[in-house]
Amino acid sequence: MKKEDKNVIIAELQQTLGQYAHFYLTNIEGLNAEQTSNLRRQCFSNDIKLIVAKNTLLKKAMEQMGVDAQLFDALKGNTALMLSNTGNAPAKLIKDIVKKEKGKQDVKPQLKAAYVEQTVYMGAQNLDLLSAIKSKNELIADVVALLQSPAKNVLSALQSGGTTIHGVLKTLGERPE
Repeated sequence: MKKEDKNVIIAELQQTLGQYAHFYLTNIEGLNAEQTSNLRRQCFSNDIKLIVAKNTLLKKAMEQMGVDAQLFDALKGNTALMLSNTGNAPAKLIKDIVKKEKGKQDVKPQLKAAYVEQTVYMGAQNLDLLSAIKSKNELIADVVALLQSPAKNVLSALQSGGTTIHGVLKTLGERPE
């Protein structure tokens, strides 16, 4: 490959990496065409972009972007890049695939490393942790639910109290004197 072609690919990788807040480095070596197509389909339906690139070109793109050097250790063997704006989406997808393929040897994709919420995670042992990380929207929803909870309790108490008072007054009014 010519140097100009490599520079074009590096620039494209940088642009793509810049568009997404989170990325995962995974191993998809050994997947046949059908499995790869299924993985790409699942990634597309979960708003995850899947890219396969040469490790050296990916490393150069990451270096030029100032990505943490710890991730370079994961750039060995076949590497696929899973990009997402939701931090836990790729981890959930990988975990679902591993769960479906449970019992089979050497299930792919395998997590090599991840860059999520400005933190580097190395190794497949972090998959459970990564899938449990809540996205920004999920955290906002939790905060809103917590803020609404006391108001709902007060309204509920007032409404149930109103019917109780009404019932007591009605009973007292119907009672013979």
